[in-house]
Amino acid sequence: MEIGTGCGTSGIWLLRGMRPTAVLTTVDVEPEHQRLARAAFLAAGFQGGRYRLIGGLALEVLPRLADGAYDMVFCDADRQEFPGYLIAALRLLRPGGIVVFNATLPGAAAADRPPGEAEMAALTDLRDQVRSDERLVPLLLPVGNGLLTAVKQA
Repeated sequence: MEIGTGCGTSGIWLLRGMRPTAVLTTVDVEPEHQRLARAAFLAAGFQGGRYRLIGGLALEVLPRLADGAYDMVFCDADRQEFPGYLIAALRLLRPGGIVVFNATLPGAAAADRPPGEAEMAALTDLRDQVRSDERLVPLLLPVGNGLLTAVKQA
């Protein structure tokens, strides 16, 4: 599952790495982003049955998704909501599943703008949550704007 904006580019990379029978679920509040993602998936050769596009605010959509039904949750959206996404991801992930947060390094800029105070506070909270949760094995990758990943243990 992917939570974010502009799900097309990252979604294509995720689809390329998934089993041929797996389905990518994306959540985005912007209908235009969904339209562009659908067009990008089709242009890359992925048929409609390989992905599911859900419109809405992630924190409203995620509670309606099935517990323990996902292998990966990739979050690339409102960084102020990352701590809430982590709570949802822990419920959605199977044991051994991975949660990935984009643009998590201090000072990392999403969309070419510096993070605000609220974003920095949310990123600090997220890192603290991941580090202190005994169910998670975390790894912070210093690539791009930073990827905070964590594997959910059994």
